[in-house]
Amino acid sequence: MRRPATPRVPAALRGYRRTACAIASAAVLAPLLLIPMSGEDGSPDQRLQDAFEDAAREYHVPRSVLMGVSYVQSRWDSHPGAPSVAGGYGPMHLVDTERLRAPAAAAGPLTPLEADTRSPTAKAQAPTGPDDVQDGHSVQPADLERAAQLIEVPAVRLRTDAVDNIRGGAALLAATQRQLGKPLSDNPADWWETVKRYPGTRDITSAATYANDVFDVIRRGARRTTAEGQRVSLAATHGVRPRVAHPQPARQSKEVECPVELSCDWLSAPYEQIDDDGAYGNHDLADRPMDQKIEYIVIHDTEAKLPSMFDTVQDPTEASWHYSIRSSDGHITQHVKTKDEAWHSGNQFVNAHSIGVEHEGFLTQPGTWYTEQMYRSSARLVRYLAKKYDVPLDRQHIFGHDNVPSPTADSIPDMHDDPGPFWDWRHYFDLLGAPLRATAAANADMVTILPDYATHKPAFTGCAGSGKPCAPHGSSAVRLHTEPREDAPLIQDPGRKPDGAPSTQDANDLGSRVSAGQDFAVAGRDGEWTAIWFQGNKAWFKNPAKHPTAVGATGRMVTPKEGLDEIPVLGRALPEAEAYPEDVEEPSDSPLPYHFTAGQRYVTQGRIGGSYVDRSTFADTPEPVIKGQEGYYEIQFGHRLAYVRASDVDVLAGPAAAGPPPAPGKDPAAPAPGNDPAGR
Repeated sequence: MRRPATPRVPAALRGYRRTACAIASAAVLAPLLLIPMSGEDGSPDQRLQDAFEDAAREYHVPRSVLMGVSYVQSRWDSHPGAPSVAGGYGPMHLVDTERLRAPAAAAGPLTPLEADTRSPTAKAQAPTGPDDVQDGHSVQPADLERAAQLIEVPAVRLRTDAVDNIRGGAALLAATQRQLGKPLSDNPADWWETVKRYPGTRDITSAATYANDVFDVIRRGARRTTAEGQRVSLAATHGVRPRVAHPQPARQSKEVECPVELSCDWLSAPYEQIDDDGAYGNHDLADRPMDQKIEYIVIHDTEAKLPSMFDTVQDPTEASWHYSIRSSDGHITQHVKTKDEAWHSGNQFVNAHSIGVEHEGFLTQPGTWYTEQMYRSSARLVRYLAKKYDVPLDRQHIFGHDNVPSPTADSIPDMHDDPGPFWDWRHYFDLLGAPLRATAAANADMVTILPDYATHKPAFTGCAGSGKPCAPHGSSAVRLHTEPREDAPLIQDPGRKPDGAPSTQDANDLGSRVSAGQDFAVAGRDGEWTAIWFQGNKAWFKNPAKHPTAVGATGRMVTPKEGLDEIPVLGRALPEAEAYPEDVEEPSDSPLPYHFTAGQRYVTQGRIGGSYVDRSTFADTPEPVIKGQEGYYEIQFGHRLAYVRASDVDVLAGPAAAGPPPAPGKDPAAPAPGNDPAGR
């Protein structure tokens, strides 16, 4: 979630919080019901794998088609008895459409019918009912009641029993194939039209993109341990090709900036003056990347249902962001042109250099809201934007709202913590085409945090009320201790909790956590434990060789120049004092309350120039950008990023860094001539 970041917005708006959303989320969803399914002798349970085999044989559906559809629907997770945001159940995501039509559904999770209260353009893209048509044939979501009738079992069984849920999905696929007048063929390619109709969208582009995703899974194969502990695998079928290879380009509003394979719409955020004193909202005009380079893409979750967020983004007194992505089907709506600066991150410097992408969801309810179709739409959008603006696909450029640095020391406690510990960064980067992986030996002096998401389930609290345990769930987060033992205190964040209060296991407490894909310098090793430099401390985490939570990494690090005992750590990269015109007041540096001392090292992925824009008045054209000569390095300093002045540090090459060592006095991470991010 986000808040405005401009000095001219009234104080009440600058303090925009998630409070109302948090209250709403507590009432919306109950904890997920996860049923362990391991074998009694400790061996992997094959019930889910066998269920796919048996259902495919029973209903004459190719097993690869059945498993491919299930993977794109749910990644084979069951979440027995717990519906998704779209009202879908089980591995096949069978939708209880009768329940969705009932008035009682309004008290439950967001449904397609509830999601229909949006802009007229977005409404046209909503999940469809039984009378909707695609290519001359009626389409509807994979209906749970109909599936129950086809396999002759009570509907409640399909909500809670993964085996019957898979049988129901197979029966629906076979029924659709017959309805289309097609044979129950063993060739997966013959099932293209049926697969395209499974999610029930009448938008041809979205349906074809969905089918392509399913056939991509069939071609590549997949292997995964589910949220319930089931090991499931689908062997690759390299030769299979669907009859329709590519979706037709989407018909999009002329305002949207979106990949052609996605159907996106436009719902504008207003740039308006609020009062006679000059206050305005809810974003800033700019001319990016001509005036400032787009360096980052920030991943948010809404902590609210999407219809309420659409109300928020249309309010000039509220915050703004560039894109929203719907949980139920991954549909994308754009609100702010990417050339303009949205108020989404809580840090004006980051806003000026970033694109903000909101995902409908609640960080404490990942299995219900962080859907596979949302992940896939988001990855397509981010990959498109990263290519367009030359944004590197790494975790210092594609990061969460919870990784945004605090601009000033006093703002640290107010910074946000979404998308949280349950966002699957490893899977997300796989979808981006930039897999997170080891790039050096295990004993290298740099590491990439990389737990196995499905099996790494640290304890969390706060999902169903303060202090209450969360249901076990895969996580991208790894906790840090003051010493190499599990009963040692957690690392404490003096900025987040200046009163000295200890870090906790709360899902919203970032004080002692690192996340998948983040790179850190090794500070020590002790048996199965590894220490990293973290906010000025030696921070320890368990990292056993058989089940590592971090792997060796290459790259570059920075350390204080010889003779400097300590250097300031900053939350924004501002120009030096001499760069400001006389009529522009220089903002204060406000170093963060952490210690970066001699001998410590932090990983950097690049150097940027200092810049500042005086966002103080409502104007018809973008305000001029003030650029300085001082360079900065962005570093992974803690859970959040930070900046240090280039003049304060030396750059060290990590293990097996590519290329020869830099010439004396030459910065190995400096931009090539003519490609200076500061525009010098």
